[in-house]
Amino acid sequence: MDLFSQIEAPEREEIIALRKELEDANYRYYVLNMPTLSDREFDEKMRRLQDLEAQYPDMADKNSPTQHVGSDLAKKSDKGFEQVVHRYPMLSLANSYSLDEIQDWLRKLPTDVEIVCELKYDGLSISLWYENGYLTKAVTRGDGQKGDNVIDNIKTIDAIPRYLNDIPSNLEMRGEVLLPWENFERLNREREEQEEPLFANPRNAASGTLKLLDPKEVKRRGLTCFLYYMLGENLPADNHFDRMQTAKKWGFPVSDAIKVCHSLDEVNDFIRYWDTERRNLPVATDGIVLKVNNLKQQQALGFTAKTPRWAIAYKFPAERQLTKLRRITYQVGRTGVVTPVANLDPIQLSGTVVQRATLHNEDFIRSLGLREGDMVWVEKGGEIIPKIVAVEPSVSPRRYRDVTETLNGAEFAFPTTCPECGTPLVRMEGESAWRCPNESGCAPQQIGRIVHFVSRKAMNIDGLGEETIDLFYREGLLRNIADIYDLRKEDIARLEGLGEKSADNILAGIEASKQVPWSRVLFALGIRMVGETTAKKIARRFTSVDTLQWASKEELTAIDDVGDQIAENIIAYFLDIKNLEIVNRLRQAGVTMEDLSTGDTRLSDALEGKSIVISGTFAHHSRDEYKDMIEAHGGKNVGSVSKKTSFILAGENMGPEKRKKAESLGVPMISEDEFLAMLQ
Repeated sequence: MDLFSQIEAPEREEIIALRKELEDANYRYYVLNMPTLSDREFDEKMRRLQDLEAQYPDMADKNSPTQHVGSDLAKKSDKGFEQVVHRYPMLSLANSYSLDEIQDWLRKLPTDVEIVCELKYDGLSISLWYENGYLTKAVTRGDGQKGDNVIDNIKTIDAIPRYLNDIPSNLEMRGEVLLPWENFERLNREREEQEEPLFANPRNAASGTLKLLDPKEVKRRGLTCFLYYMLGENLPADNHFDRMQTAKKWGFPVSDAIKVCHSLDEVNDFIRYWDTERRNLPVATDGIVLKVNNLKQQQALGFTAKTPRWAIAYKFPAERQLTKLRRITYQVGRTGVVTPVANLDPIQLSGTVVQRATLHNEDFIRSLGLREGDMVWVEKGGEIIPKIVAVEPSVSPRRYRDVTETLNGAEFAFPTTCPECGTPLVRMEGESAWRCPNESGCAPQQIGRIVHFVSRKAMNIDGLGEETIDLFYREGLLRNIADIYDLRKEDIARLEGLGEKSADNILAGIEASKQVPWSRVLFALGIRMVGETTAKKIARRFTSVDTLQWASKEELTAIDDVGDQIAENIIAYFLDIKNLEIVNRLRQAGVTMEDLSTGDTRLSDALEGKSIVISGTFAHHSRDEYKDMIEAHGGKNVGSVSKKTSFILAGENMGPEKRKKAESLGVPMISEDEFLAMLQ
């Protein structure tokens, strides 16, 4: 009997549809940092799928999101994110896109009303709770009724005070967490070097950063914050503007771009000024927020189900230009990913001349139906990154004819062979990118890996820039990273543009690189998806290339932030005989291939033989620091509670499931202070 004949068609279709939707939501949330569902929507759909699968066990599937998302959610709770109910609902704003809409909104307000205009920052909403002057909670918007308490990560933002004197005993400050343009571009450059998915904009980057496991990495990325509203008891002033000025005097980060307006003309002047001037700001903005200034009037106006009636957002129109897509070319990255690039007729956009735009991958091109010769609309994503957003059919005549006609260019076909070396391209299951597998014979990949190897955060070899490496490659001096350590002075000095002094500088840089620590060498090897931070975590667990070479997938995925794909990439790297030859040549050249910390790094045997679980948030040290302490004193970090668990290092907001299991098994829970006393 057909499996699906045992159930009604609607239930069958719903189970399949829910699985697909939830898998897509997981990918966008965990991988792309571009959530498409709210927490509530996701949970409701998951519960519905669980009910259906329980009702129809014949539909059981080990690949169902009910079977593996749970472990991801457990990992998320391990981060210490407590679900907190908002004291005051965090609602969104109604949007407007013209002065006419602003005028319609103003007509509904009391006469002689004052309007406060301020910038609408494009980040992640946050609610900061202060009790008796101390920052105690930092809650994301979530679904508007409850959110995640990301207090550890918020405390890494220098702009946010942890303690203030002489403020109300119960105070809530709301604002926006942002990733400045400079830090956003740096982060995407790092991800591009690792050929990891790029963040689409600073807002998504800020959102992804705020949900990271490691507060040290959050601090490194460099978030900032602006606050825009005050809630609580015994608050100063009876109007919004004066409250925000007081908040600024207290020491809160409040923008200077705030003004009280008394007419539509004043509002229009504010909008017109910032529509231009915002391009000089260090953070992303996407509009203006208008609020009724008088707090009693705000209260009287109240709320709809989703938005306050006393506030509205005006969204800046995206600047776009129409131009011609002349040609699609293809670039090969150091890990073999083939990226299509749009070559455009030059246009002026947001103050710069745009001639090229990334087309991401084959799926992106097909989704827009692009063809060479099309007239396309181009925008600057977040005012920085040029992107094609649409084809203009009115000036693309072939759009009205059969798609096989080529009045405006040939029907699109992604290349089947590498544009550099001619090797047939491959596309791995679950990936959107085509990749050239000829790692050792494809010039851009070889050059790219060498450039990565010598970069500042890797081996930091002075004198070997991209142009010099390209020259050495063309001259046959370099074919892989190990060849660097075979370079000779006479070979370098004879090349055009170089000489003995340049040769001496390069060789000195190469010699100095032999002292680079093992964690940076691991990063420099260029294993796909092993970035700088991940390399440090792996090197902390596997203290030499020899131990890492034989690591199992289970051992690798036990490391924070190392998932199945990264583990498989590491294993595949060391299964390739060519890579092993390169590693051996590096070792013979004197490159550091193990942790050379002096002697035994263990500080004591205080925790010898103990298996310890960490759960919750902590005041004195980060979770990673406590993991290091446990290992330094002879203990072992474990992720789940069992009968073998010696004790739980329990911080605030400990995961309820861990607490419940610990109590049922009689596993002791000790506080942060008790743990530190044990080590002393």
